[in-house]
Amino acid sequence: MNTLEYEPLGKGTIMGHDVSADKAIWDDACALDLKHVFHSWQAQADRHPVEVTGGHGAWLQYADGREMLDFTSQQVNVNIGYQHPKVVEGIAKQAALLCTIGPDYANLARGRAASLVVRRAPEGFNKVFFTNAGADANENAIRAARLFTGRDKILSSYRSYHGNTGAAISATGDWRRKPNDYARGHVHFFTPYLYRSEFSATTQDEECERALAHLEHVIQFEGPDTIAAILLESVPGTAGIITPPKDYFKGVREITKKYGILMITDEVMTGFGRTGFWLALDDYGYTPDIISFAKGCNSGYVPAGGVMLSDPIAHYFDDVVFPGGLTYSGHPLAMGAIVAAQEAMEEEHIVDNAYNVGHDILGPKLSALSETHPKIGEVRGKGVFWAVEMVADRASREPLDGATMKQIVAEGAKLGLVLGVHDNRIHVTPPCVITLDEASDGVERLDKALTAAGC
Repeated sequence: MNTLEYEPLGKGTIMGHDVSADKAIWDDACALDLKHVFHSWQAQADRHPVEVTGGHGAWLQYADGREMLDFTSQQVNVNIGYQHPKVVEGIAKQAALLCTIGPDYANLARGRAASLVVRRAPEGFNKVFFTNAGADANENAIRAARLFTGRDKILSSYRSYHGNTGAAISATGDWRRKPNDYARGHVHFFTPYLYRSEFSATTQDEECERALAHLEHVIQFEGPDTIAAILLESVPGTAGIITPPKDYFKGVREITKKYGILMITDEVMTGFGRTGFWLALDDYGYTPDIISFAKGCNSGYVPAGGVMLSDPIAHYFDDVVFPGGLTYSGHPLAMGAIVAAQEAMEEEHIVDNAYNVGHDILGPKLSALSETHPKIGEVRGKGVFWAVEMVADRASREPLDGATMKQIVAEGAKLGLVLGVHDNRIHVTPPCVITLDEASDGVERLDKALTAAGC
């Protein structure tokens, strides 16, 4: 187990306030949260907050003194781990130099961040529009596609999540779209998911072929001349970490070119190491027109996201005003965090580490769990991006009930393991910096948690 060294909270003076003489400021963190903080995606009365006081690498320090191995990376965004010294230093240096400046000005941190981000894109990408997160990255990717093509419709998957802003949530396929579906011009289709095939397929090749035929039929029925773009996650994350067949995206790219439709790849969750590649699309051998990103670009140390624009789309706006902008687009502190994170990830071979952890530990050891746990229906993923799909019965593939899924999380917490579940799936998504030994230790804890939950 990793031992954290940190300064106890409550020492010294902060903003003129002697925190050492006011223990309530720390002791009541959860009470203050319950009283004053409005949280996302849940009924407020069902809140049971846990206070986190520190972290290091793949570990979190809870207020009660427990050290917890994090198999979630929070919102699957802390790729570089907690409190990476180079990123902390990068933010501090930028804060000392200049804390904020508007997007109209040139700023060295912003320029360097953009150059490092597009360095990871396919050839023909040279410009970045910076946003504050993944949702507004997808929002502006959609805006650019509509303006460039003069068309309205955006096609996306039913099994997807693209963010919680207007167009992004309408592009999303899951339940969160339904109470928020006010944006126009969104059409959904089915993407490959062999374990629960919509196409009666029995092999990945069949699933891929039939999914592509289905997509082309949707395009034909909707009218190609009405469709601006197809928006797809490289690997659908929140929807189930569903790894597409190897040739699926090549097929989508061929279809989009056939009908003159743009292709937007959502790398918000998968980008910058999550799948063991700098961008997950690198493993699929195709080049889209637009790439959205966020989370892993600086691991959320300061909120940041963006849109990588291919040269034809970027140059279209040389003489056409792009009617979009954000006060904090390219915020210097966020840019300093991107620069430091990108440099550290390259210097320390963190993306290679993510690949090795998936290939050598998570893949084989999670798959081995299915031999002793009959409630595991399927294990899938790559890098540090895995799903363990839980079922009540392997023959029927009926999803495991929510109460048992919550019990698995609770049993993991008792064992010092932070687990995340989505519906009937355990998502195993530790930071990219997790070591082979830590990953192996985590799977052993998951094994015990599943046993304790009767799975």
